[in-house]
Amino acid sequence: MADNEAKVIEAFKKAGEPLKAGQVVEATDIDAKEVGKIIKKLAKEGKLVSPKRCYYGLH
Repeated sequence: MADNEAKVIEAFKKAGEPLKAGQVVEATDIDAKEVGKIIKKLAKEGKLVSPKRCYYGLH
């Protein structure tokens, strides 16, 4: 899963703006459920923030 985490973080870095989970799925080709778990984990760790509902960005 660490490899997928790195892909998700890289997708946020490349975008340079907050993304929805669906946009991360498109950018990484990772299963939607997996992306959801990774986003939740990274948000809990403080690596992602949610500036508005359903959007996430790097902290």
